[in-house]
Amino acid sequence: MSELTPATVLMVDDHPLLRKGLTQLIELEDDLEVVGEASSGQQAIELAESLDPDLITLDLNMQGMDGLQTLKALRERGVDARIIMLTVSDSDEDVVEAIRLGADGYLLKDMDPDALIDKLKEAVLGKMVMSPKLTEILATALRRPQRQTNRALASLTSRELDILKLIAKGLSNKLIARELDISDGTVKVHVKHLLKKLDLRSRVEAAVWMVNQQSKGDARD
Repeated sequence: MSELTPATVLMVDDHPLLRKGLTQLIELEDDLEVVGEASSGQQAIELAESLDPDLITLDLNMQGMDGLQTLKALRERGVDARIIMLTVSDSDEDVVEAIRLGADGYLLKDMDPDALIDKLKEAVLGKMVMSPKLTEILATALRRPQRQTNRALASLTSRELDILKLIAKGLSNKLIARELDISDGTVKVHVKHLLKKLDLRSRVEAAVWMVNQQSKGDARD
């Protein structure tokens, strides 16, 4: 990976010490590069639009514009970077709301540093990343009556179902396009349609929902 262009990272956190520590960790990696730091939500929006980073780490609890408000604003402005919440909060409500607003993952600051870097690298590759103890929180929040679930799945076209299964494996739109030999734009249209049919608001929410359905299917087999 070191021969490739490093993935660019924008860090958003109002604690300078945290930003410095994470920068030092990332500087040890050949395939990640910090290109900007923001200490507020407004600054994050400006830098995200001007730097166009591959990955954004976003703190939840910031003065003024908090992480969820910043996340919502970034997605509304069309920022398509991978956005990973990096926070101390393991609140059910925070985790679920972050995913609903379009976060690509949710990591806790008390993670082992090496594990954190590994998760950031996975995120760059298009995978959904989550601190292990938070996965069950999401799965529980997204459970629905089986009849409603069956009706929702039946409403999908075969292509939409193929894409949903690949989303559940953690693939990005670009990787899905390559896998199915279609364009990125076509994948985005299908994703938009399937999210609407399933009444879900983000790719990550769809991934967790589908994984949950697949596990139920395994249990019934």
